[in-house]
Amino acid sequence: MKIKDHFLTQEEFDIVETDTKGVFKTSPIPTNISRYYESEDYISHHQDSGSLKEKMYKFLQSFNLQYKKNILVDRIKNGSNVLDYGCGAGEFIKFIENDFRTFGFEPNSDARNAAIKKTEKTKIIDDLDSIENQSLDAITLWHVFEHIENQSEMLDIFYSKLKEKGLLIIAVPNPTSYDAKHYKEFWAAYDVPRHVYHFSKNGMENLISKNSDWKLRKIKPLLLDSFYISMLSEKYKKSPLFWLKAVFHGTISNVKALFNSEFSSLIYIIEKI
Repeated sequence: MKIKDHFLTQEEFDIVETDTKGVFKTSPIPTNISRYYESEDYISHHQDSGSLKEKMYKFLQSFNLQYKKNILVDRIKNGSNVLDYGCGAGEFIKFIENDFRTFGFEPNSDARNAAIKKTEKTKIIDDLDSIENQSLDAITLWHVFEHIENQSEMLDIFYSKLKEKGLLIIAVPNPTSYDAKHYKEFWAAYDVPRHVYHFSKNGMENLISKNSDWKLRKIKPLLLDSFYISMLSEKYKKSPLFWLKAVFHGTISNVKALFNSEFSSLIYIIEKI
């Protein structure tokens, strides 16, 4: 399948299956991948504009943040060590830093500086060597894992940083969801070439099962993602009343997923064993 970079350059890329069934990769990966992130929209919501759109975004974001926090609260103790890998402008770690001892890793300097200004108790880093081995209770990657090209190497590093029975929580888009199938090459969550890998539900299960160091414990949906991804997809199609169509197709996606578990985005809760 050929997918266009609708977000920025309009260049076309191929989506090809990897050796792991159900896991796909963008091809080719540009050598100058950093230039594909050179947009203010990729470091979004550093500041509050006060607009109605911004207020609505923050309102919905608060539900998502509480939902993500509850995943940790239900599984690890208050005061546990949590690393948010690819923390961006720091919204999630700001939300949880009064409940846990938090660390944020962010390679982008602009986003990292925004996170430093936003948080009070979190240690923001750009080098994982500053974190002791076997010191973390949980590592979260909220729509970050799909950006990582050297995934096997990073999984080994995450393993070394987690305590025994520590949790690796990965949220990624699902290209076998209803909205992905509906929008096809316009599906915004392909986001080539920034998204290097694309994981079907079976693909992520296969990836984890191949590695005896990890055990997949639970899969949970990110329900609001179907609406956001549908809205962006409708914009890429230049649809009139894009927001209304996004609500319609986002709702269909979630309803269908109640029966087949193929939600637009999925959270994989993985344990170090």
